[in-house]
Parts: sequence; C-alpha cells; structure tokens
Amino acid sequence: METFPVLLIAIPLGGAFLVPILYKAWKRLAEIVAGLCLAAVLALSIYLAFFLVPGKPLVYLFGNWPVPLGIAFAVDRLSAFMLLVVSMLVFFSYLFAIRYMDHFTGSGKFYTLYLLMLVGMNGVVMTGDLFNMFVFMEIAGLSSYALVAFGTEADELEAGFKYMVMGEIASLMILLAIALIYAATSTLNLADISRAFAAMDKTPGFWFVLILLMSGFSIKAALVPFHSWLPDAHPSAPAPISALLSGVFIKVLGVYAMARILFNVYGVSRASYPEVFNALLILGLASIIIASLLALYQKDYKRLLAYSSISQIGYIVLALGIGNELALIGALAHILSHSLGKGLLFLTSGSVVYRVGERDITKFTGGLGKQMPWTSLSYNLGALSVAGMPPFLGFFSKLFIILGAVKAGFIVPAVVAGLFAVVTLGYLLKITNKVFWGKEGIGGIKESPFVMVFAMVCLVVLLVAGGAFFFWLKPHLLQPAADVLLRGTEYADIVFRIGAGG
Repeated sequence: METFPVLLIAIPLGGAFLVPILYKAWKRLAEIVAGLCLAAVLALSIYLAFFLVPGKPLVYLFGNWPVPLGIAFAVDRLSAFMLLVVSMLVFFSYLFAIRYMDHFTGSGKFYTLYLLMLVGMNGVVMTGDLFNMFVFMEIAGLSSYALVAFGTEADELEAGFKYMVMGEIASLMILLAIALIYAATSTLNLADISRAFAAMDKTPGFWFVLILLMSGFSIKAALVPFHSWLPDAHPSAPAPISALLSGVFIKVLGVYAMARILFNVYGVSRASYPEVFNALLILGLASIIIASLLALYQKDYKRLLAYSSISQIGYIVLALGIGNELALIGALAHILSHSLGKGLLFLTSGSVVYRVGERDITKFTGGLGKQMPWTSLSYNLGALSVAGMPPFLGFFSKLFIILGAVKAGFIVPAVVAGLFAVVTLGYLLKITNKVFWGKEGIGGIKESPFVMVFAMVCLVVLLVAGGAFFFWLKPHLLQPAADVLLRGTEYADIVFRIGAGG
C-alpha cells in the first residue's frame, strides 16, 4: 500500500505518454490502454477509501528525505475520499467518451489530455507540499483549458481563452500567496507551515495571505462573484469533459484545496475565528441564490446545468462555513452526490447532442423520452438527486447540511438551503418538460449507443445505492473524512510523526 500514491500518479502519467504513440498504430488500442489505466486508478482508490486506517495517513517520502526536508505525499481519509470521487467519475465519463468522441477528430490527443487532467487532480489531493499543489493545479488546469477548446469552433476557442485567463488570474493569486508564505516560514511543506502558523502572530499580513488563497480557490471553484468563466467553459467542452469539470474539477481545485488549507494548515475553526466562516457562509448563500435564479432563465441545456453547478457548489461552501460535524458530513456527501449527479446530467446532455445535435431546449418539441428512454430516465433520476429529493444520495447530503445549520442556530441559511432545493428541482424540470416529456418526439431518432447508456445507468445505480446505503457510507467513508477536517492541525502532528523518520 505504501506505493499507492506514486502509482496513482505514475499510471495515468504513463498512459498519457503511451496513448498518442499507440493511437498512430491502432485507435482502439489507445482507448483500451487509457481505459486500463483508469480502471487501475479506480481500483486503487476504492481500496484506499475503505481500507486506509483512520488517523494513520499514508505518507510517501520521495528520495526517503524526511518531512519537512523532502517532498512528500500524505494520503489521509479525506484525500482517499476525494480520490474515490474523482476516479469514479473519470472512469464512467471515459466509458461514455468511447463512442461520444467518434464525432471528434484527434481523440488520441483527447485521451492524453484526459489522463493528464487526472494526474493533476490526484496530485492536488495527495501532495503534502504547497508548491507541488500549485504545480499539480497547473497540470490539471492547462489540460482542461485545451479540452474546453477541443472542438476548435469559434465559441469554444473563446470560452477556452476566457477560462484560461480567469484560471491563471487565480493561479497568480495562489502563487503570490505561496511566495509570501515561504518568505515568512522558509518552508513549503503543509505540515511544517501549519506548525509555523501556530506560533506566528496573527498580523494583517497573515490574514492577507489567507484572503489571497481563498480568492484564488474561489475562482477555481466558480463561487459567486468569481463565477463568470464557468457558464461559458463548461457548455463548450465535450460532454465527458463538462461532466468532469462540473463533477470533480471545481471541487478538487477549489473546494478541497480551500478546506485543506483552512482547516488543516491555518487550523481555524468557527469557534476561534467566526469571521472567516461567516465569509464562507455568505459566499455559499450568494452562490446558491444567484446561480439558481440565473439557471431559471437559461435556454441552453448545458448552460443551465453549468449555473446549477455554481449553485450546488454554494451548498458545499455553505456547509464549510457552518463548520460543525453534521454540516461537514453533509458537505462531503454533497461533493459525492453532486459529482455523480451533475456528471450524469452532463452525460445526458451529450447523449441528446450526439443524436439530435441541438442544445437549445426551446427548439425541442418534447417527447424525446420515447426515442431515448434510457437517457430520459437517467436525466430525470439524476435531476431528482441533484435537487435533493428522497431516496437519492442528494437528499441525505442536503438534509445533513440543513441539520448542521439548524444545530448551529443558522435558521435563515437552513431555510434558504431547503427553499432553493425546490428551486433547483424547478429549473431542472424545464429540461424534462421541454426535451423528454410530451407526445411529439423527433422522427428518426434512436437511443444512444450501448456503452454511452451503460455509463449513464451506472451513475444512476450509484446515486440510488448511495441513498439506500447512506447510513453505511456515513461511518465508513464520510465520517472519517470529516474527522480529518474537524481535527484541524492534528494533521501536521500525524504527518510529522509518520514522515519525520525518513
């Protein structure tokens, strides 16, 4: 198990270099190798998520240099949870892409970028070094910029450029913060920074660096008012990439990085620094309300889903801002449920575009559900989960966020979270009414190829199973991950204890 962190980088990285070579010999061989790499990463992630002992993170020391002298990967139950979320959606989106990408040329380049994006996300989740986190963010970011513009149409290139500009502004903020942290602490190891911060006076400069980091991560997460790039970027990408961007990308580079730095490096809690958490609470509420209202007026299938993603990220950040145990369990459950649910909804958009070639829902006459019953069923069940309807996984994630808010005495945020779950259902049902329900349908249209349907149905099964077995997932997956955040700077003590021996 000690080498798992390296394998989670080496396998997709090796695949990324092999795919373009194999693609020249036989396209399907390149796809098979990419699939085998993703399956291996998924298997390793499942093992880590359920068998890594809580409180005993896996610390891999590069060159056997002890912490903090060398570079280290530190995989605890929070990292393992995120690895599982990422690898599941990456694998099922790959299955969908096998036939979907037949509409595009250069699929060899697509799978190379796809694997590199996974390398970047896995690296962000596992690294124990702040500068390495930035490097892995850039690997994931650069891959995603190219994938958003993969279609090379004018609007796709424009969206990719806009996304790149905003992404690099965020990266510059984070890089400036890293430089200031290094100047003040002479270290880039997260555990060592945490210890240095604990002994440091909380000067305005200390908080300025935190604001820089949180602003950078907020842009990466597309929180309101930093969201302007997302409604253009996500619809422009190929559907499997849209699924990844909304499903996991903004959570890993935005929400995960924000939570890790805030709870485990800065070591702040709602009891010690309520102002920090109130700021998160306000950002979360603004994202829920504004993005939901904007989603109500969207006519583009994928653009509506993109605004929905901004709103649902708001739920997660709202839960971080509440900061108690129930809310953090809800936040992590919502990362999982929204990853699967929104990934599924973007795949249904790809299925519809694959057959019909249209994204403007006002141009549909309804009834497409008769010709594409599996796509329709997948969309409707995925929408119910994203909206937070029982018995799906999304119901329990929102329930725990609301319970956490009530327990903390935040009644208004609890009411807003509950009310806008209904608004979410309202705007998602627009697509159901305009596209899938009705009598007319579109002549000559048939269901998408089997492998695309299979990927969508697998995600539906996971959403249903997640709801049915939520109270098994809670102690085995969600609670250990939430405990990592709740224990704050204990993260640094554990990493030093395991990694200082060399």
